[in-house]
Amino acid sequence: MDVLYFAWVRERIGLPRERLETDAATVGELVEELKAREPRYAAAFADISALRVALDQELSDFDAPLAGVREVAFFPPMTGG
Repeated sequence: MDVLYFAWVRERIGLPRERLETDAATVGELVEELKAREPRYAAAFADISALRVALDQELSDFDAPLAGVREVAFFPPMTGG
C-alpha cells in the first residue's frame, strides 16, 4: 500500500510517501509498526491524537481495518480559512 505523509508528519519522517508491505490489520497496528522502525517515525507518531488519517481518500479512524486499502494518508487536523 502507499502511505502518504503531510505537513509536519512529512517533515519529521523526511518522506512525502512510501510504499509498504504490512501485516497490520488496522491503522493503529500500522502506526505501531511504523513507530518501531526508527526514531523519526516514533517522533512523528508520538501523539496520534494530533493526527488524522484517510484511507483511500476517505477520512477514517485509527481502529479502521486496512483490508483492501490501497492508500493511507496521515496529516494534522486542518482548519478552514
